[in-house]
Amino acid sequence: MDEGNGAGAAGAVREALDEVGPRLRRLRTERGVTLSALAEATGISKSTLSRLESGQRKPSLELLLPISQAHQVPLDELVGAPEVGDPRIRMKPFALEGRTVVPLTRQPGSIQAYKMIIPAGRDTPDPRTHEGYEWMYVLAGRLRLVLADHDLVLGAGEAAEFDTRLPHWFGSTGEGPVEILSLFGRQGERMHVRAQPRKRGDG
Repeated sequence: MDEGNGAGAAGAVREALDEVGPRLRRLRTERGVTLSALAEATGISKSTLSRLESGQRKPSLELLLPISQAHQVPLDELVGAPEVGDPRIRMKPFALEGRTVVPLTRQPGSIQAYKMIIPAGRDTPDPRTHEGYEWMYVLAGRLRLVLADHDLVLGAGEAAEFDTRLPHWFGSTGEGPVEILSLFGRQGERMHVRAQPRKRGDG
């Protein structure tokens, strides 16, 4: 029994360590931080950070402490230490380009969920591209979505999904703040929740 428990604990530790790299990469890209900028902030070389994120370098306190300080997140969040028996997610908002982002998923994986609060300012669209696929649902307010050649406004209760390799930008229409739910997946993965087009004559 003891040997089995020991093997199980060792397996859990290995699994947690294997997830550190993807978690670090996700955290950095979510915040729009480049490897060069993180290297400058932490004093850790760009190549070491890259190897750490890819899993080629084992995480250590010497590496993780400066990274946690640079991102201003607790160390246990980088390591993914679970709260045993408590499935509730510790929602810790962070600011990103003037917006408040609340992570709604705890473990790194194929799909990540967020709640985002966008202030009322009328920003100039700055479309960007990156790998991935995104689904978003407007909880409150009016969301402006610029996607390739489309310039759309979504109201509360409306949803959109798109390939993030297309140039895209979203923000407030300027009429007031916007609250949205966002699901983001890796390239090639589509969300199970889809917005169905309304038929003519519906309600």
